[in-house]
Amino acid sequence: MAVRPDVRLETAPMQPVSCTSCGVTVQARKSSWDQTTIQWNDQAVAACVERRASKPRPGPNGATFVGCFALRDSVRAAAVRGDLDVLSDEPLPSNPAALTEASNA
Repeated sequence: MAVRPDVRLETAPMQPVSCTSCGVTVQARKSSWDQTTIQWNDQAVAACVERRASKPRPGPNGATFVGCFALRDSVRAAAVRGDLDVLSDEPLPSNPAALTEASNA
């Protein structure tokens, strides 16, 4: 059986998104409104306030960084503004609070 090459980044490359909280820039790709891929670089890892403040949790994956809430909100706001492409054709889920927050960012 042949291995199928992954061409997702060729057809929809990652795009830069800056965090509105600390200013770091990461590469992001939104496959849908619910699925986001983030690629951190060394500078972003070192500068992210939430990442530096995170503490290990119990369990076998406890050292894994769960994610930065400020960056998550920045990525969503960029997608709502149209600055970050969303690959899925599904419409933005109806959530007036999220839309208001994104337009104020």
